[in-house]
Amino acid sequence: MNVRKLKLRHAVLFALIVLLTAWYAATPSVVIHYPKEATDELRLVWDTQHQIHRERMLPGEASSDVGHLFPDEDFFMVFFWGPIKGHMRCIDITPKRWATLDIYLTESGRVDINKTSPAIIERLKKCEGEPDPFRH
Repeated sequence: MNVRKLKLRHAVLFALIVLLTAWYAATPSVVIHYPKEATDELRLVWDTQHQIHRERMLPGEASSDVGHLFPDEDFFMVFFWGPIKGHMRCIDITPKRWATLDIYLTESGRVDINKTSPAIIERLKKCEGEPDPFRH
């Protein structure tokens, strides 16, 4: 094989790897942390632009989802959670490109405003018609 073709293949492969790495790094993500001191198992629902993902989370675990790299004006990301038997809480999340938002819950399942960064708290909104996830 010709040296020029080999160099071209390596350059194309390198460019592809750089592009995929940048795409991965730029995609916003959200991670919810549940303390190991908690006692209840939580049920979770991620609704990211109508892509719904349900799961359960035990104390000490974390759950995550990713947003869109190029969100349109109708983009939304909503996270519902609560004990298996009990009321669900809800927050509307505005993800940030090139960042991972780490949201911490308290043992009782509220958003922990002491552990979660104030810059991240600003990106969270109470869902309309739902109880306040920061206080109840």
